[in-house]
Amino acid sequence: MTRPTLEVVDIFRRYGDAFRRRFSTSLTTAQRRAVSAIERCRTAALGGQIEQCDHCGHRRFCYRSCRNRHCPKCQAFARAEWVRQRRSELLDCPYFHLVFTLPQPIAALALQNPRILYTLLFRAASRTLRTLASDPKHLGAEIGFFAVLHSWGQALQLHPHLHCVVPGGGIALDGSRWVRCKGRRFFLPVRVLRHVFRGKVLDLLRQAFLKGKLSFHGQLQHLAQDRNFRRLLASTKRK
Repeated sequence: MTRPTLEVVDIFRRYGDAFRRRFSTSLTTAQRRAVSAIERCRTAALGGQIEQCDHCGHRRFCYRSCRNRHCPKCQAFARAEWVRQRRSELLDCPYFHLVFTLPQPIAALALQNPRILYTLLFRAASRTLRTLASDPKHLGAEIGFFAVLHSWGQALQLHPHLHCVVPGGGIALDGSRWVRCKGRRFFLPVRVLRHVFRGKVLDLLRQAFLKGKLSFHGQLQHLAQDRNFRRLLASTKRK
């Protein structure tokens, strides 16, 4: 397999120092360690070992891996094994791919409050799916699904969103049978999902603010004032 023209490690090795200087106040210790580990992965900084062919005697030097769970290189095998295990769990039904995302004004809060905002995103998406799926007008069943968080987009811009994989059906609320999804192209009506999800996100965000769980620094410092935060929520209702 040929090496890609550009990898994540190339970006960190070239701009890692500038990245740390620019975001020094908001980076956590775990994030700093992840960047450092990716930069040093499979380099002389971690040492290595010599491998020799039993037949021809050819030798090559292999650098050690960082084994950080955020490193794309080190997680390739783990990812393949995870996919294999998930395939064995597939149900005999269609599956749907749903994406829940945050608008940019709220997404900016995630840089300074990652744990709170990402927990909020998971919670809002989960409640939206389970609430609508249990409604007899839509499915009338208890569903299962899994969600994967992406905090950036394909162009590496800030873009927090959840990729959800949902089986096309669920267990009837009385536990008696399997209820198939009514639609073929969509799991649930998109407009209804969007409306309910938006309401739950704003409600959870408002609760977090009132309980003093959110932090505001730098360009977001003005949002610490109640009227400014209310204005943010009001403008987000239209997005």
